[in-house]
Amino acid sequence: MARLTGTRPAAARRWGCAAAFLLLLLTVQAAQKADFSGDSTAATINHSLTLLQRLQELLQNGNGSDSVLRVRSAASDEPKVFHTHQLLLSLQSEVFESLLRNQSVVTLHEPPETAALFEKFIRYLYCGGVSILLHQAIPMHQLASKYRVWGLQRGVAEYMRTHLASESSQGHVVGWYHYAARVGDAALQESCLQFLAWNLSAVLGSAEWGSVSVELLLLLLERSDLVLHSELELYTAVEGWLSRRQPEAPVAERVLRAIRYPMIAPSQLFRLQAQSAVLARHRGAVQDLLFQAFQFHAASPLHFAKYFDVNCSMFLPRNYLAPSWGSQWVITNPARDDRSTSFQTQLGPSSHDAGKRVTWNVLFSPRWLPVSLRPVYSDSVAGAIQPVRIEDGRPRLVITPAMSSPDFAGVSFQKTVLVGVRQQGRVLVKHAYSFHQSSDEAADFLAHADLQKRTSEYLIDNSLHLHIIIKPVYHSLIKVKK
Repeated sequence: MARLTGTRPAAARRWGCAAAFLLLLLTVQAAQKADFSGDSTAATINHSLTLLQRLQELLQNGNGSDSVLRVRSAASDEPKVFHTHQLLLSLQSEVFESLLRNQSVVTLHEPPETAALFEKFIRYLYCGGVSILLHQAIPMHQLASKYRVWGLQRGVAEYMRTHLASESSQGHVVGWYHYAARVGDAALQESCLQFLAWNLSAVLGSAEWGSVSVELLLLLLERSDLVLHSELELYTAVEGWLSRRQPEAPVAERVLRAIRYPMIAPSQLFRLQAQSAVLARHRGAVQDLLFQAFQFHAASPLHFAKYFDVNCSMFLPRNYLAPSWGSQWVITNPARDDRSTSFQTQLGPSSHDAGKRVTWNVLFSPRWLPVSLRPVYSDSVAGAIQPVRIEDGRPRLVITPAMSSPDFAGVSFQKTVLVGVRQQGRVLVKHAYSFHQSSDEAADFLAHADLQKRTSEYLIDNSLHLHIIIKPVYHSLIKVKK
């Protein structure tokens, strides 16, 4: 990792500087943590900003330096030289503590992207703060990991998790996912994967779609919570990915078999068979799935379920944004009062149900009170009612069918509510709530939202942007014949 050269500095000089720095740090800490035992005349005199400024000047001017870092990179013939102070580096990094234990000059070799940020990195070690941009997140995380600066590593990882929706010209979430998978950051990896799943339509049309790895593509394709316009949109994007990447035949066939063909209308399936070069090239690998999809659309769902297992992902809709699957609902001033709306969806994805509609009624209440918080008579004062504050209530969304029908036999409904938020000028999905037919509402719906504040992250121009999706799920009433 490093080549060490140089000699041991003079002990008096080194420990004299170290003692001065340590005295300053301990003085500030003592002032901030002092316990005044309730003395009303006590006050804290805080000059920590001045101390930080002095530390920056030490790094900038090299005053009292007792160690030198020479950073070499393949991008430059000349090394970058930093006159540093052993104590400050050792306090932040056990790697630097080891490197500088017996040497005053250390030569470090860094790739161009981390070498370009090394000055920012050293400044963090002195001042405890650093500003970074989207494209700097990975190299800064690499520096923090390499030199075991754990606070900075955690800070950069948190920055990445909270800036997934930030807009960049080439996209960054796919790259961050691959990096998180490489370094084993499971939390960041899951955050990226969830963001990609909930905003897949935005990713499909971006430059970063072509950089998606086989592993990431397969992980996405197996998910039922993908948010996109339709399964046909997903197939078109996958076809483009296969055409550009040209993977081995087994990989391409595995990808194509992850498409949910029964969720594509027969007319569109016929067109794909006639026009898709990718499908023509791998027709043999998916012929059985296409034939099954046509059978699914031709027969009644109940009859089809007698012979095929419909309790599998192939027959489970994803979160489709097309009008036949749900409706948008923009609620202005959502903290004001109760609202209601209604909309219709197709009974099921099968063409046999194409002409059948289900009407749904939706009620939104911004301050619904759970039973545990509703007014009750108090035993202590006869006839008195316990006071209830408006802020004790929480938002509630109830979705119920407006009718019942024999056509519902063999069909259950999964309800998904997407909450759109504005991030860097774009409206993206940040929250999703799902619940099944057995429940009319999601128990945790907007549980942590503060709709009273106009600055709430859940509001766009003081409006709540929802998209309600009804996912009809077929299930077998009769055991499948083998």
